[in-house]
Amino acid sequence: MSAPDRSIDPRLMKAAKEVFLEKGFEMAQLSEICKKAGVTTGALYKRFSGKEELFCEVVSETVEAMDNYIKKIDESDLETFSDQQLYDGFYMNPETNIKWFRYLYDHREGVTLLIKCSSGTRYSDFHDIWTEKMNNIHYRFYLEAKRRGLATKDITEKEMNVLTSAVWTFFYKPFMLDFTWEEMEKTALVLRDFSNWYEVIGMKYNGGPND
Repeated sequence: MSAPDRSIDPRLMKAAKEVFLEKGFEMAQLSEICKKAGVTTGALYKRFSGKEELFCEVVSETVEAMDNYIKKIDESDLETFSDQQLYDGFYMNPETNIKWFRYLYDHREGVTLLIKCSSGTRYSDFHDIWTEKMNNIHYRFYLEAKRRGLATKDITEKEMNVLTSAVWTFFYKPFMLDFTWEEMEKTALVLRDFSNWYEVIGMKYNGGPND
């Protein structure tokens, strides 16, 4: 028995990514993807059950990278953090914002697929799912700051979700609008001025970056 032709795989994935980016999941046709990749539909169905499974495979690397990024933060033991570290965690400084934009930009095609082209797939509510993951982290930081008396205002988890969604919009909307890297860098500066977590949660701490 001859070995399967593995050279098909990268061609198929490349073609799928290009077609999904151009037309979105719902308008993309498997026949067009196969034609672009130079493979038969039979070869595609030997590898994937259908269009959605193919889409999920195309974005899988990006999903894993983003989950791993946030997992490292989520698994942190906040009780071991200094007051300064908690304070810094709420500071939307341009350097941190640019670092996060850079991380997303390095996965630009996958991020764009997830937030702009995923309607009709299991990732169609990616924005809400990701907001929830980020909100869990923000609220944990807030609760720890509140426990130490650093945060003086009462914020519910639902209220924090609204705020987190607004901040996350700053990061994902540029991909929907096809921002250049230079435009994203400018957005990082705007985000610093737009988001004042200290005022929102009533956080005071001597020696913070804004003092």
